[in-house]
Amino acid sequence: QVQTVESGGGLVQPGGSLRLSCTVSGFSFSNYWMYWVRQAPGKGLEWVSWIDVNGRETKYRESVKGRFTISRDNAKNTLYLQMNQLKPDDTALYYCLRDRSIGVRGGFEWSSRGPGTQVTVSS
Repeated sequence: QVQTVESGGGLVQPGGSLRLSCTVSGFSFSNYWMYWVRQAPGKGLEWVSWIDVNGRETKYRESVKGRFTISRDNAKNTLYLQMNQLKPDDTALYYCLRDRSIGVRGGFEWSSRGPGTQVTVSS
């Protein structure tokens, strides 16, 4: 059974930092591209970042480039998102998701999400 558990969210002032973590089980983590996706209140899903199986290739949505860094530790089955220079627009529930395919980038699998971790950026 695929399980993902996100953590590390919280309330932070604008300009602050948070580091999100996502621990997974039930599948071979090192064989899947992974994603961070967020959903703000009253808004749709928004892709934030993805990372390939080895951590060598990453991509970010334009609004977080230069501020967020995605990484992974395959030995620990854990995905990370370092978020710096946070803005109120970053306020959302953040989910980590695996790819729908093994070994290639095929798009995130929404059913693989965990409970998410809330990030609130406010003064």
